[in-house]
Amino acid sequence: MYSVSNSEPKAVAKPAAAREAEERTRDRVLGAVLEHGPVSAAELGERLGFTPAAVRRHLDALSAKGLIEVKRVNNPSSGAGRPARRYVLSKQGQAYLGNDYLDIATEALRQLGLAAGPEAIEKFAAERFDRMEERYRPVVEAAGPAVQDKAEALAAELTKDGFVGSTTLIGTAKQPSTLLSVQLCQGHCPIQGLASSYTVFCDKETEVFARLLDVDVRRLSTLSRGGHVCTTHIPVGRTRSEAHVPVHAETNKSTSIHQQERP
Repeated sequence: MYSVSNSEPKAVAKPAAAREAEERTRDRVLGAVLEHGPVSAAELGERLGFTPAAVRRHLDALSAKGLIEVKRVNNPSSGAGRPARRYVLSKQGQAYLGNDYLDIATEALRQLGLAAGPEAIEKFAAERFDRMEERYRPVVEAAGPAVQDKAEALAAELTKDGFVGSTTLIGTAKQPSTLLSVQLCQGHCPIQGLASSYTVFCDKETEVFARLLDVDVRRLSTLSRGGHVCTTHIPVGRTRSEAHVPVHAETNKSTSIHQQERP
């Protein structure tokens, strides 16, 4: 007689080298979600050269760790229909990429405000972004007079500082230049924890963008207020006619797939 074993085969542990390679690949997927989010699984596969099954496996693992989340995004160009699934970094994912020190900085600013008043915090934020403006200005001006070229140069500088900047031209060549605009997106915010507690940081950053580009810009969404990216609306074919006043998404009615500041 033959005996039949009821025991199931044990899972074989992956070698250390294989586990490390998988972690590096998973970090590539996480980085792609950061840079291109909101992004679909199919788009990630095309960008990274992965099969649909491989992408799904890594996305499921990152989702299980709480590093990414799904956003339902309406695409105006596709008309009516079910919103598409797009992946973005979660707050935990943002912290995983390096902003976990901000609890200490936030507490330090709170103590500064108690000791010297809110004006001291505003001065601190203004000085920080004044230094950013000094560093960025030569690069932005070297890009030439076109606002779109300046915006692209600004996005590149933001990326160097960890903000993961990118630009998208909104409109077509058939439209008058005054109707064209650029959306400047920042997929990561190294100071998100500070900006969540002190919105003056977002205001001062927006003012710097306006001065560097020499146009009135509008902030459509921010990571600090629940958006999946920071998005700034930049008119392409206009000259700056008045002093810049920061405008948040609550008062802006423009249609944008990035305008999702709601938690």
